[in-house]
Amino acid sequence: MSVVDFQARVGGGGAPAAGTHLLEVKDLAVSFRIGRRTIEAVRGVSFHIDKGETIAVVGESGSGKSVTALSILQLLPYPKAFHPAGSIKFNGQELLGAPDRELRKIRGDKISMIFQEPMTSLNPLHTIEKQISETLFLHRNVTKAQARARVLELLNLVGIKEPEKRLESFPHTLSGGQRQRVMIAMALANEPDLLIADEPTTAVDVTIQAQILKLLDEIQRRMGMAILFITHELGIVRKLANRTYVMHQGRFVEEGPTAALFKSPRHEYTRMLLASEPKPRRDKPPEGTPVILQTSALKVHFPRKGGLFGRTFDYVRAVDGVSMTVRAGHTLGVVGESGSGKTTLGLAVLRLLRSEGSIQFSGKELQGLGFNELRPMRREMQIVFQDPYGSLSPRLSVAQIIEEGLVVHNKDMTWDQRRAVVAEAMREVGLDPSAMDRYPHEFSGGQRQRISIARALVLKPRLIVLDEPTSALDRTVQVQILDLLRDLRERHGLTYLFISHDLKVVRSIADHVIVMRDGVIVEQGSVDEVLDRPRTAYAAALVKAAFELVADESGAVRA
Repeated sequence: MSVVDFQARVGGGGAPAAGTHLLEVKDLAVSFRIGRRTIEAVRGVSFHIDKGETIAVVGESGSGKSVTALSILQLLPYPKAFHPAGSIKFNGQELLGAPDRELRKIRGDKISMIFQEPMTSLNPLHTIEKQISETLFLHRNVTKAQARARVLELLNLVGIKEPEKRLESFPHTLSGGQRQRVMIAMALANEPDLLIADEPTTAVDVTIQAQILKLLDEIQRRMGMAILFITHELGIVRKLANRTYVMHQGRFVEEGPTAALFKSPRHEYTRMLLASEPKPRRDKPPEGTPVILQTSALKVHFPRKGGLFGRTFDYVRAVDGVSMTVRAGHTLGVVGESGSGKTTLGLAVLRLLRSEGSIQFSGKELQGLGFNELRPMRREMQIVFQDPYGSLSPRLSVAQIIEEGLVVHNKDMTWDQRRAVVAEAMREVGLDPSAMDRYPHEFSGGQRQRISIARALVLKPRLIVLDEPTSALDRTVQVQILDLLRDLRERHGLTYLFISHDLKVVRSIADHVIVMRDGVIVEQGSVDEVLDRPRTAYAAALVKAAFELVADESGAVRA
């Protein structure tokens, strides 16, 4: 059963009535009841999508993009969320306020959705085959054999290798890119007329991102479906969308054909978004500074166990013989795909993971040091984690979070002295010290990352490991955090080990780069050498995916 004849074999499909748009949204408003307050999340939004068209809705987090998308399928948490006004028509049928039985016929069949985070969207207790088959059994009169054949076809379509071996797999056994492909397969199972893609590439590597965008483009051309693309990545919009709507504080502030909008943006907010791309580093790093961190043949191997007695039969070589040097005041970028060993390397150099090989910090060997010997050096080596919300305790105030290191390493400090130091650290990262008694959930993502940086900064370290510190942030906030990190580096002479899969971010802050794959360094050198003139095929593929994804003359996306 091929993709093109699936609808004919099992029913479904259909075109919009003459003179109507496939989807038409008019004056949509969305509000939320929070206690006795009512918050207006979306106000007076209108747009339409025609068959085979791709439109994009762009804006920062909190602008109302996802709320608008979820409203189409009526997936918001009612009665907490409600629509004071508006209309949503699909093929001329009103969806706003439609009965559940009518919405169930449309969800997953005529309109499908790819959610932002596949790990939380997929059921951890069900196999991949069961989850993809579910929508087929719900909307199509298919046998179990027909469903399995369709699932295999879909997995092949989205580029899952050896799909027969993946049918019984659970989500946690797949990589981030594979999980996102499974989500796409689920969304395409019934060949929808409209696909809503809500930030489908945010959590994946640049190479996987390029593959997914190319895949969506090819499938759209083959199936003729429309796509509503929700994103804050303007580079993606430029390549995929026919028309673009710019959203800010619940309203559309600008709209139009994508090429024209990018060439001549009219609204100040649109111009600000377009200008929020990380800029290449222009200043030169200090010369002749001493080596602050050096590793030699560093290894981190995790045992793989099996059998009745749980014996070790092999090892996962997460870091396998890495040797690197970082000079004081410099920034070493560590790049590579998920699973390449980047984060494991960062944790190993801080002695947060057991490892083999040499780790020297300021000329002193760290391997073999006991807990008490290592503790005084901890204050000079700090870390900022990827997820600013997950790494901050929701039970502690901002002051308690930031002062934690002071309580451990400066026991003679009084409460007032600690408060003064915390206030200074908050000012350094651009936060108002008067907010120090508030809790993490009261801050935005960018503000939470500033709190994480303040926590690392408060002990006046010499080395900070930054593990994907901007990956969860909008581009505008990314630029602000990168500017802050550069300023702190120059002001305090800090040294960074900057881990990221975003090569644009790495180029804007790093002096030197190492490229990791399968636990080993495959290429290293200055940031200009590696990103402008990569020597290995793997590094070249990363650079191409990050900087050179373009549309060819026919409009098809190529990596």
